[in-house]
Order: sequence, then structure tokens, then C-alpha cells
Amino acid sequence: MRLAHIALWTADLDGSARFWATHFGADIGDEYVSRNRPGFRSRFVKLPDGSALELMSGPWIEGRAEGEAPGWAHVAISLGSAEAVEAAAVRFAAEGLLVSGPRTTGDGFFEAVVRAPDGALIEITA
Repeated sequence: MRLAHIALWTADLDGSARFWATHFGADIGDEYVSRNRPGFRSRFVKLPDGSALELMSGPWIEGRAEGEAPGWAHVAISLGSAEAVEAAAVRFAAEGLLVSGPRTTGDGFFEAVVRAPDGALIEITA
């Protein structure tokens, strides 16, 4: 058994796909437009390790407030080393996307937290 993919709602499907491609080297799949659910669009983005995210959008997502809400709290992406986390944190900070800088958490993870364009939190870990 394995996790097939994680889905994230976004108000800006193409902008979110570019974010994942730019910052995490993801390959962007073709856009899917539902014939059965008017307004629903999605794209899969595949990370270099083969894991995938489904970015989903629809007019009902517009105006959703950023911040914590019921549902998934964050996605964690392992960059493989503390040095990679530190370097990525500098890049994210330059774009105003760094939420909390690199640190070792109480449970022993070395991580930083960044925010995707629509507010989803992403832990980048060693």
C-alpha cells in the first residue's frame, strides 16, 4: 500500500502549478476540466521522487480565507539535508513566502515552514 497523491484546493490553478515547478522541481501535468462538475479544473504535479499532488480549483474556492481550517494542516517535503532546507528558506524568504525559519523542532525534525500561493502550509524538512 502507498499514498497515491495529495490534493490541494487553489484559487489560482496555473499559479500554484508554477509555484510547485519553480520551488520543488515538479513536472506539471495537463489541465483536466470536468464535464460532470461545472467549473472544476485540476492539474497533477509530480515531484522528482515520483510523488504527486493534485491541484484543484473551482469557483467555490474564490475568496476562501487563508489560515487554519478543518482538513489537512500541511504537506511536508523532505529536501534531504539541513543545508538544502537552509538554502531553500533563504529563497522563500526573498519572495515573502517564509513563515518560520529553519529550526530543530521539539520532536527532532529540522525544518522551515513556507506558504504556497493560496495559503497552504508546506514544511520543508531535512
